[in-house]
Amino acid sequence: MLGWFRERRRRRVMGEPLPAEWWSIVDRRCPVIAGLTGGQRDRLGGIVRVLLDEKHFEGCGGLKMTDEVRVTIAAQAALLVLGRPGSYYPTLRSILVYPDAYQVWTQEEDEIGIVTEGMDERLGEAWDGGTVVLSWADVVRGGGDEDDGSNVVLHEFAHLLDGEEGDMNGAPLLSGRAGYDRWAEVFMREYKGLVRDVRKGRPSVLDPYGAEHPAEFFAVATEVFFERPGAMRKRHPELFEVMRGFYGWVPGEDEKED
Repeated sequence: MLGWFRERRRRRVMGEPLPAEWWSIVDRRCPVIAGLTGGQRDRLGGIVRVLLDEKHFEGCGGLKMTDEVRVTIAAQAALLVLGRPGSYYPTLRSILVYPDAYQVWTQEEDEIGIVTEGMDERLGEAWDGGTVVLSWADVVRGGGDEDDGSNVVLHEFAHLLDGEEGDMNGAPLLSGRAGYDRWAEVFMREYKGLVRDVRKGRPSVLDPYGAEHPAEFFAVATEVFFERPGAMRKRHPELFEVMRGFYGWVPGEDEKED
């Protein structure tokens, strides 16, 4: 019964047009949407409405929460689920936003058991408990340049999609055994290839941070897929195809292969 009421509310919320002032924010802060068709644009507006209605946004470290912040983040996050009908980040409850990069206390144990403690600077993170933390300065920076292959919102929300099946391990929910088999084959080959490139100092269209862990590889690959799809198509064609199959659409299909 609760599910029925939720879906009814979502349909009503999605049916409400996005206010002109919100579209102004989206167009200014998310230039990648310039290539959307009319139907895609309408759907993105509806997803933004749902995310703003269902998720809690909170300013931290002195940041005042405004429509500018909420709409910018929701619009960038909506890109990831634009081709995935009915997917609105079900595990997500809260988005915490700091003015800039923030510090967290960390403890890390190496392979021989030595523990290192200290402060670590973060631009964003996704927690298993349903929270995303973001630096507003880096949200603006990443969204403003749609060609650099770096976007903290796409990165952290990709982690949420990855974790929907229970673990953030680079294997998101897919349809059918064949889909998982193909994903595992391509994904692990590409991940290991990036690890080799990083070790040998070879340049890659994929950020070296993706070599840290399969979950980070998926998040980094997502950033490149949405911001530099032509480069991914040219240099990693099989990875491009499995990412297209997962996300259900390709930004800027006609863009030049850079």
